[in-house]
Amino acid sequence: MDGLERAAALDSVVLSIRSMVQKVPLGRGRDVLHGRWLGHPVHPLMVQVPIGTWFSAAILDLLPGQRRAASTLIGVGLAAAGPAAVTGWVDWAELQRRQMRVGLVHAAANVTAVGLYAGSLAARTQDRVGLGKALGFAGLAAVSLGGAIGGHMAYRQASGANHAEVVPQLVSPGWHNVGAVADFPVRRAVQRHINNVPILVVRESGNRVHILADSCSHMGGPLSKGTIDDGCVQCPWHGSVFRLHDGWNVRGPATAPQPAFETRITDGCVEARLRA
Repeated sequence: MDGLERAAALDSVVLSIRSMVQKVPLGRGRDVLHGRWLGHPVHPLMVQVPIGTWFSAAILDLLPGQRRAASTLIGVGLAAAGPAAVTGWVDWAELQRRQMRVGLVHAAANVTAVGLYAGSLAARTQDRVGLGKALGFAGLAAVSLGGAIGGHMAYRQASGANHAEVVPQLVSPGWHNVGAVADFPVRRAVQRHINNVPILVVRESGNRVHILADSCSHMGGPLSKGTIDDGCVQCPWHGSVFRLHDGWNVRGPATAPQPAFETRITDGCVEARLRA
């Protein structure tokens, strides 16, 4: 898997497919597919149906008199595989290069599984039960491999994880001095640190100051290098948009809000503490 992460030979295919996925005119539906409404990626939820039905079909194939039930489960899995794949491709197109290389092989394994299960269902409808079962077990092997690779992406590479979740554990309670008000130009993104945690500081007219964790919850992009507009900040890496006053994720691909800080001005200095 480490070698696959470094497989630069896949990049031409990766970049071509990513361009195609990003050009699909999904509009606000893209955020729905990312799972912003759910608070975390929706793809892991969607894949439970095809994996579950196909695994159940394999068990029924080992029992007598279950041909119709096994075929039904395979059909349900095939119907659910399409929507699951769509959510996966939309998330994949917003990952980092090493993650996308692994994700390409993950998708290839799952496409192979879909093909095998489609062949299995076709064989069963033609009363070629032995072939149908053999293709079904081969499909289960392929989707299991795809699941293992997906686990590497989720748990080793942190694809889809909240990259700002650790901030509340790193910032100590209470108020922290951030700097003099005069050090922060109006409506300009400035990076500072609290307990060695990078933060984004934006001062508005009237000396109102907003502070968010600087590392984007989507993939850790530096919000302090992003664009400030209409009370929001846009991540420079993948375009996630967060409200400055409370960190809410207005637009994805980020599915989690950004840790936000309360602020006050004391003796001309900005102080901040993490919101409870």
